[in-house]
Amino acid sequence: MFRRKLTALDYHNPGGFDCTDETQYRNCVVWLEDQKIRHYKIEDRGNLRNIPSSDWPEAYQKYLQDLNCPFGLQEKQEAVDWLLGLAVRYEYGDNDKYKNCKPLAASSNSDKVVDPLLNLDGNCPDFKAGVTALANILKIQRHDDYLVMLKAIRILIQERLSPEAIAKASQNKEGIPVTLDKHVLGFDTGDATLNEAAQILRLLHIEELRELQTRINEAIVAVQAIIADPKTDHRLGKVGR
Repeated sequence: MFRRKLTALDYHNPGGFDCTDETQYRNCVVWLEDQKIRHYKIEDRGNLRNIPSSDWPEAYQKYLQDLNCPFGLQEKQEAVDWLLGLAVRYEYGDNDKYKNCKPLAASSNSDKVVDPLLNLDGNCPDFKAGVTALANILKIQRHDDYLVMLKAIRILIQERLSPEAIAKASQNKEGIPVTLDKHVLGFDTGDATLNEAAQILRLLHIEELRELQTRINEAIVAVQAIIADPKTDHRLGKVGR
């Protein structure tokens, strides 16, 4: 998952980098600081360069904090990906060749709807940090592609957190009183309280099945409205096209 960024940074072995190899991981971090990021002065990089030291994790944690990295020592993949994104930004952000690039001309077709997510820079460290923070708040599972995570966040917000969704969820549904004694459970647990709980669960399950059946019926009607619309030709005495 790091090969493209490492290749863009001219790393010596982009295809063979193994994030789970501690030595390779530390060497890559030191290389990024020495060659691309250069946050510390040369004389201040001693602790980070001392790869075999048992104190290296503490030096690395301090390094991440000094860079305001949103990830910690235990989040190895996320942290090194963030560092790579930062290095790419420094590497190409200072290059006049890319500063002078003109934006693509807007499409002449004004009616065409363009997904705004396509214009986002998925490799920007700030973008990744923001998406990760939102995913953590909304309890959304992480994904290697941050644009995919952002799309999941958008869907969740539209379906659950939009004003319409909140208003619908806030509506109080008045239920119909039900007498449990009139409904036969069909089995006995040996405990009156458990019997009542089982009756309630059964009634709730039946209600869910009814709602499911209603949706199935609505889907069938919608499909029939599309495919069962014959044109009648009275002159031929036939039904069909």
